[in-house]
Amino acid sequence: MYLQKISLVNFKNFESQSFDFEGKINCFVGNNGVGKTNVLDAIYYLSFAKSYFNSVATQNIKHNEDFFMIEGLYEIGNKVETFVCSLKKGNKKVIKRNGKIYEKFSEHIGYLPLVIISPADRDLITEGSETRRKFVDNVISQSDPIYLQNLIKYSKVLAQRNSLLKYFAANRTFDALNLNVYNEQLEIYGSLIFEKRKQFLDEFIPIFKKRYEIISSSKETVDLVYKSQLHDDSFAELFQQNLEKDRMLQFTSAGIHKDDLTFEIEEYPIKKFGSQGQQKSYLIALKLAQFDFIRGQSNVKPILLLDDIFDKLDDARVTQLISLVNNDEFGQLFISDTHKDRTEAVVKKTKQSYKIFEL
Repeated sequence: MYLQKISLVNFKNFESQSFDFEGKINCFVGNNGVGKTNVLDAIYYLSFAKSYFNSVATQNIKHNEDFFMIEGLYEIGNKVETFVCSLKKGNKKVIKRNGKIYEKFSEHIGYLPLVIISPADRDLITEGSETRRKFVDNVISQSDPIYLQNLIKYSKVLAQRNSLLKYFAANRTFDALNLNVYNEQLEIYGSLIFEKRKQFLDEFIPIFKKRYEIISSSKETVDLVYKSQLHDDSFAELFQQNLEKDRMLQFTSAGIHKDDLTFEIEEYPIKKFGSQGQQKSYLIALKLAQFDFIRGQSNVKPILLLDDIFDKLDDARVTQLISLVNNDEFGQLFISDTHKDRTEAVVKKTKQSYKIFEL
């Protein structure tokens, strides 16, 4: 699978622009603010029907315009398929495959597998647990549509339970039987999600450690620890233990929506004890492990986006990174960088076909 061409209309800073791509390496170079990352985000949009960098969809529309459209031509197997994602202010977002509109975005997720490595990934280290859960859910969902459906169902029931708790507080009432209906549904979907996350991390963590070891030349050891209340208690026990707390807070304080990952280097939190280079290497290893896992599950090489990837990496780690992608394990790559000469010198070492777009 590879992306042959992309066309942008009123997407972020682009009024109307098309790019024809090379099957292996494509580089966007230029000063900050010219739109390099926006092109990568448009490619991401076609895989996930959303931006990687801005969750408010209407803010991806060019200023003073009322819609945007992204169209991509992909070679998948022996055929060419067209995907269009568009949004008009006041309307719902639309994504089409070969002219046919998807009824649910979830039906599209995983069809165009993709992994992005970006400075924005630092949020995985600095932000709260929701960011890390989304990372896990994103990786699993690209190859397991049932998992994605269970997540959607769990989130819907969770919102209903939280609304009921607010209703109890506002009306000074309580109905244990009514609440228990939601408890039972959360237990069904949540248990499936918990077991899948455990299974996934059992497979994923060794892949991640191997990737980090190569990038860092075995200079330090790292780990990834899955934290969940479900390790120690069942859903029924958690709901019982936290009933009064939930009634007081008016939301559900226990469940798989509280799961987290702990990022460690030499058995200490990398957030506090890792250098910038170590943290970036950790995040790159995470994303390359994501690539490996998705490729293993789908037998398709995901598109790989490397946004501003050379920043804060020393020459040795850059060399290790490029040597990793310089083999048949990887498919199509998109790279953004502010330095054309640096980028061209690096990609020439790969001896792969490449194309450079100056913006």
